[in-house]
Amino acid sequence: MASRAGPRAAGTDGSDFQHRERVASHYQMSVALKSEIRKLNIVHVLIWVLMAAQVTVSQLSLVSHKVVASPYQWEYPYLLSIIPTVFNFLALPRNNISYLVISMISAGLFCVAPLIYGSMEMFPVAQQLYRHGKAYRFIFGFSAVTVMYLVIVIAVQVHGWQLYYSKKLLDQWFTSTQEKKKK
Repeated sequence: MASRAGPRAAGTDGSDFQHRERVASHYQMSVALKSEIRKLNIVHVLIWVLMAAQVTVSQLSLVSHKVVASPYQWEYPYLLSIIPTVFNFLALPRNNISYLVISMISAGLFCVAPLIYGSMEMFPVAQQLYRHGKAYRFIFGFSAVTVMYLVIVIAVQVHGWQLYYSKKLLDQWFTSTQEKKKK
């Protein structure tokens, strides 16, 4: 054994580290993907909280509709997008493949589908705004359609990366379970 003060162990020149055990690459990749998915889940929860706050404030008439516009129809089904995130959070600690698959399928249904519908629902309003410069709905003084399109752009990116990383993580988990079955 080498020590700070003493000589190096007899019979070694320090290059014998290559035989030591290392963490398998699929475990390292799994940890990295889980970290990225958790970050994206947190961003999605923030988007969801802002959307829920806007819908709640509007429905309960806590402030004037001139300050916070009434929600578009697509915002109501988008509130269900918290379900895939909950399943995603539940899947990560124990590598639960079933919860991850449910999360991925429900993300398409509750996250991506309302965003696609929302972009189509708001298109005529956006067209009117940019052709004629007239906006009828506002969120804190900004055109509601502009703010909501910004939310859609960010949410599409978040959900796209969530699905991408979830698919890669699912592949990693399948790889590790297949290797265990071979042994």
